Amino acid sequence: MDFLRGSKSSFKFHTSADRPYCRLVEPRKILELAVVREGDVAPLEGGDFKHNNTTPPSSKSISALLSNHGKTAIVTGAGAGIGLAVAEALAESGANVAIWYHGNRKAIQRAREIEVKYGVKCKAYVSDIRQYAPVERLIDTVLDDFNGRLDIFVANAGIPWKEGTFLDGSVEHYRNVMATDLDSVFYCARAAGRIWRRQKEEGSDCFGRFFGGAGGVEFKAGSFIATTSMSAHIVNVPQLQAAYNAAKAGVIQLVKSVAVEMVQFARANTVSPGYILTEISDYVPEETKKIWRGKTPMG
Repeated sequence: MDFLRGSKSSFKFHTSADRPYCRLVEPRKILELAVVREGDVAPLEGGDFKHNNTTPPSSKSISALLSNHGKTAIVTGAGAGIGLAVAEALAESGANVAIWYHGNRKAIQRAREIEVKYGVKCKAYVSDIRQYAPVERLIDTVLDDFNGRLDIFVANAGIPWKEGTFLDGSVEHYRNVMATDLDSVFYCARAAGRIWRRQKEEGSDCFGRFFGGAGGVEFKAGSFIATTSMSAHIVNVPQLQAAYNAAKAGVIQLVKSVAVEMVQFARANTVSPGYILTEISDYVPEETKKIWRGKTPMG
């Protein structure tokens, strides 16, 4: 719950975590924000979608529409593999990028290399995305370290199921897979979505600077992207991974749902990769990988 504290003439707008981006706001403004949050943030009215929930971008330039110059992106599970490649692509498009990793400390050097190569800010942060509070705190840290805004969040972190049939695998492993591959996406979407809602309502970053001022970049809408898997759509063979498949399928329905709920201030989409040669499959026997290649048209 948000709360207020301060003198009679001015208040500081805080969240439950008492985050550092809070700034002085007049009491009248607090009431205005409360009215907007109470009445206008819901995309539905009377069971139907409100008209003009979104507006088209003003720019007609494709290069401008695809540019991420001056924006801030967070990519989870970006110490290697798909996440690292996405982080580099975002940096190449002009974004400042926060790389989140869990155990791969090579991410620290990778971030330095990206920063030098593309001339953007890039920094690595150790993270545990299996609980909500650490996710929220780390986002706040990134905003404080970077430019006070969040534009893009790529929820890419994930782990495989490694214990064979669900009948014999441990419940502890199941819980870890679900917490990492599904629960974390909810946590990241919620924490990022709350930032985007505030940015859209107030028109300013966490330091109180209005978007677009002094040559700055406007904030149109946030973009949330979650990495799922082809395993969300099919049952892979020969490996047995019921929990992984269920988690990834859950991510698709979750993100479809939050896309509706965040429609006024953010987009939400998923990507379902097939077999890709990354570190996450290092444990898989070569014989199994040969079977995978035999079921992949491009080999």
